[in-house]
Amino acid sequence: MKKILLLSLMAALSPILLSGQDAPTPSFVNPYNTAFVHLYYLQDETFEPEIAARALNVKADSSTTSQLAIQLKQIYDGLGLYVQLNNIPEDPNFIDSSSQKAIYVPFPKELPEVYIEKVGNKWLYAQQTIDQIPALHKRVFPLGADLLLNLLPRFGHEKVFGLAVWQYVGLGILLGILLIVQLILSRLLIPLVRRASQSRLVPNLIEPKVIVRLSRLLSIFILIQFFKLALPMLQLPIHIGPYVMTGLKIASSIIFMLAALTIVDIVVAYARRFTSSTASKMDDQLLPIIRKGIQAVIVIGVLIQILRLLDFNVTALIAGVSIGGLALALAAQDTVKNLIGSAMIFVDRPFQIGDYIISGDFEGSVVQVGFRTTRIQTVDSSIIAVPNGTVANAAIRNLGIRTFRLYNTTLGVTYDTTADQIEAFMEGLRAIIQEHPNVMEEGHIVKFSQFADSSLNIMFRARILVETYDEELQTKEDLNLSILRLATDMGIDFAFPSTSVYIEKNG
Repeated sequence: MKKILLLSLMAALSPILLSGQDAPTPSFVNPYNTAFVHLYYLQDETFEPEIAARALNVKADSSTTSQLAIQLKQIYDGLGLYVQLNNIPEDPNFIDSSSQKAIYVPFPKELPEVYIEKVGNKWLYAQQTIDQIPALHKRVFPLGADLLLNLLPRFGHEKVFGLAVWQYVGLGILLGILLIVQLILSRLLIPLVRRASQSRLVPNLIEPKVIVRLSRLLSIFILIQFFKLALPMLQLPIHIGPYVMTGLKIASSIIFMLAALTIVDIVVAYARRFTSSTASKMDDQLLPIIRKGIQAVIVIGVLIQILRLLDFNVTALIAGVSIGGLALALAAQDTVKNLIGSAMIFVDRPFQIGDYIISGDFEGSVVQVGFRTTRIQTVDSSIIAVPNGTVANAAIRNLGIRTFRLYNTTLGVTYDTTADQIEAFMEGLRAIIQEHPNVMEEGHIVKFSQFADSSLNIMFRARILVETYDEELQTKEDLNLSILRLATDMGIDFAFPSTSVYIEKNG
């Protein structure tokens, strides 16, 4: 923050500092003198372009070289590049560390093609730089740098509050053009966005207010780009232009973020409709987590871009966050374990929402699977929050994915039951299975299986085709009552554990 304030103060005072200093002698003995002469003699108070043009290594008429010198300064101003003279070397034998040549590049990142080189005993803007000036000027000022100057009278150059009259008029013209463009975009973008975001199969899936919001955000984003393109035409002072451009870039990033978040909501709406049509309920639970993750990535990316625009050291910031994140991970291993466990649950899918699961420590219906815990509703409707790390490592019995329910019991009849009665009783049991609508005819077992200690055992096993636990209990109740009625009608008694004692008398 101190760096930003200092830069703001220096930028605000730069015209005063340049004009208040003594006029430099055009000796060009070092890079500092060359850059100082070029900028000093193009200020409003010391405007002598013929002297400034002497800093360029070009052989041409004075009007051409003067125009090239002016255009080079306009390129600096249009891009919002502030030349800090105190950072320019004053060594006549300066050598660039990266290229190991006698050159100096004022802005190696923004304008690597613009540099000062040593020619004989003088430091001048290189011939390669001069050749690039017209193309760079056209790129920075695609509509022409002097367009507004040619349209306005001479009195338009008088300054009011630091800006020339023609700049105020130009700003008004730009705002008027932006208003016209806004009216046009409002007529075009809404139907285009509606057509792009809506499906013929589901025409009303996306709400109209979402379409209107996205259209407005896109129109504002386009207007900002147009304003950034036209802003260099105003040739704002160095203490204003860079900050206006930075503000526009930040606003553009924020609008882009809001538009991207709205597009994510539209995509999620279609994804939600798709997941609702699938048999699995786990994707319904996974979709909100994916949505939040994508939104977090978008927001973090835009915040990093904004910090970069504000000249923060993003690399050092990310490194610090990474180190802090590592320390936090080491201190919260259980949380990391649960996050990994949640990922394993979504990948392996041992159960889905609504399944009834049984494990050694918990039992109930799965209600929600989150980042850290899985919520399970027990039989008494209470909620158990089980850490996902525990769930991922547990042996789980999933009753919700069964294709059928099993009714398995053993019917023990008394030993006084005859073989004919047992055969008839088993035929009646098979008839009960065949007559019940919820019981499968295939796969059932009715067999005389064992001579037990106090009973003759008949194995009775049947497959029940129901979806809920209540229906399963009801079907088992129907079968039990039918079995009791059959045994009563046939005069068959069920055995219970008993012991017979025989006393032998001797003599």
